Amino acid sequence: MKIEKRLSELGYVLPDAQGPKASYVVVKRHKELIFTAGMSAFDGDELRFKGKVGRDLGVQEGYESARLTALNLLSVLKQEVGNLDIIKGIVKLLVFINCTEEFTEHPTVANGASDLLWEVFGDNAAHVRSAVGVNSLPMNCSVEIEMIVETNSGE
Repeated sequence: MKIEKRLSELGYVLPDAQGPKASYVVVKRHKELIFTAGMSAFDGDELRFKGKVGRDLGVQEGYESARLTALNLLSVLKQEVGNLDIIKGIVKLLVFINCTEEFTEHPTVANGASDLLWEVFGDNAAHVRSAVGVNSLPMNCSVEIEMIVETNSGE
C-alpha cells in the first residue's frame, strides 16, 4: 500500500467515498481503464467550496477545491479497486470550474488536482487535462472533476 502510505506521509486523509447524487454510477471500468463520474469538494456530507470562482471564491480557494476534489476521486477509486497501488497512472482530468464570465485562471485552479496527483503518484501522474469554465455546476459547487486512470489489471 505504497500510495496510501505516501498520502499519509504528505498529511492527506481520504474522505469517505461519495456515492452518486443522481441516476448514475461513480466509476465505470473498461479493461485497464477506470472512468470516474464528476466529483466535487465534499468533506463527509458537506460541500466545502460553493459558488463562483472569481466572485464568491478566490483563485486559491478554487485551487483548494480542486485539491479536495482530487482526494474524493481517489476515495471512490480506492472503494472500487481496494488498493490504490493497482493504479498504473493517471490518464486524463476534465476539470469544470464554476466561474464568472471574466475569469481566465482556469489552469491555476485545475492545478490543485494535478499538483496533488503529482505529489502522490510521482511520474505516474503525468496526464492530459482540460480546464473549462462553466456558468453553473450542481449544488453550486465551485469545481467538478472527472478522471480516467489506467490500472495494472483489467480485473
